[in-house]
Amino acid sequence: MGHFNYRAMSKDGRKLDGTVEAADRRAALSAVEKLGYVPLSVAETKGKKQGAGVPFWKLKIGSGRKRMKAVEVLLFTSELSDLLEAGMTLGAALNCLANQGEEDSAQGAIASDLRDRIIRGEQLSDAVAAHTETFPALYGNMIRAGEASGAMIEVLRRLVEHYERNESMRSKITSALTYPVVVLIFGVLTVIFAMVKVIPQFAKIFEGMGTALPTPTLILVNTSDFVIKYGIFLAMAVAAGVVVFRRHIKEGPGRIWWDGLKLKAPLIKGIVACGAYSSLAYTMRTLLSNGVNVLQALKIAEETCGNEVIAGALRNARQRVTDGTTISGPLATSKVFPKMMTDMLAVGEQSGDMPSSLAHIGRRYESEMDRNIRIFTNALEPILIVAIGAVVGFVAVSILMAVFKVTSSLSPAG
Repeated sequence: MGHFNYRAMSKDGRKLDGTVEAADRRAALSAVEKLGYVPLSVAETKGKKQGAGVPFWKLKIGSGRKRMKAVEVLLFTSELSDLLEAGMTLGAALNCLANQGEEDSAQGAIASDLRDRIIRGEQLSDAVAAHTETFPALYGNMIRAGEASGAMIEVLRRLVEHYERNESMRSKITSALTYPVVVLIFGVLTVIFAMVKVIPQFAKIFEGMGTALPTPTLILVNTSDFVIKYGIFLAMAVAAGVVVFRRHIKEGPGRIWWDGLKLKAPLIKGIVACGAYSSLAYTMRTLLSNGVNVLQALKIAEETCGNEVIAGALRNARQRVTDGTTISGPLATSKVFPKMMTDMLAVGEQSGDMPSSLAHIGRRYESEMDRNIRIFTNALEPILIVAIGAVVGFVAVSILMAVFKVTSSLSPAG
């Protein structure tokens, strides 16, 4: 396969330049025509050897495939729907997205590959399925439903709504955690600085005076000595523990235990659970509204829900639905989902309008998540302030007690 530079004319009379990959010049002409352009000239590029003329610091190391982040997928999908709505063909729209921005960007690389696959005659749903690290199963199935129904632009718009909603939820949770995390980090750094720099200076002064120190001061000094002598080993042990813990909760029984704990832990359970229920409802609604059957929608929701406990309940529901059971019944017996959610699902099944019921569920638990985020931030801030204040207060009181004792021992007897 070679690369061919082309000059072509669009439907509105604009002259365009670009590059296509093809076996020969005739195939390149055909590829340009499939992009929706009238080819004016096509010439094969004289390719350079990989890395020729490129500074060594710009050479890519490794062959890892590029992937787009969720925000980039949102922007890509929004721009693609806009271009298609403006009258561009799919190939031309992907070519436009491939040529904008930096050459080595993830969007450019993925859009180029999608464009080339479309030119070779693949369906867009099959093309995105080759990039599972960027486009989840939900994306491919939605595109396939759009191809079958002829409503590709509408499907892309719904995907944009889906990604915007997920991004909004993620942003709310991140914003809620930012301030407490910053306070905690600064508090820990302050205590470490006191242990390593401040307390040893006071310890030298007290030691030179030869006065017996109060118990709290001895505890503080001994803790400081321990941190100075073994702090590096303590940090290594903590880092190793974090790595082992992360591996333990990555899959298997550890993942199930961790995901179950997040659904039950005080303060965070309302945020995690309501976010998961809302995201699940919106995902199911998006799929069912675009013609994806219930079993496939449950399978996609199971793969994308991000919580193994909820995924297990969905897996069981999918097996039961195969036997002719309703969705709400198995979900209610799993004890994972709240009764109100399963009751609303049952109403949707009885009325034959599941998407509307799922939309109501999504909105209800999204509002509930917002309320729980406010409760979390309002409760966490005073908890952190009290905890950090207690540690700093203990340090200050311990030093003051020693100062008072030294002062009293130096005073002349009354």
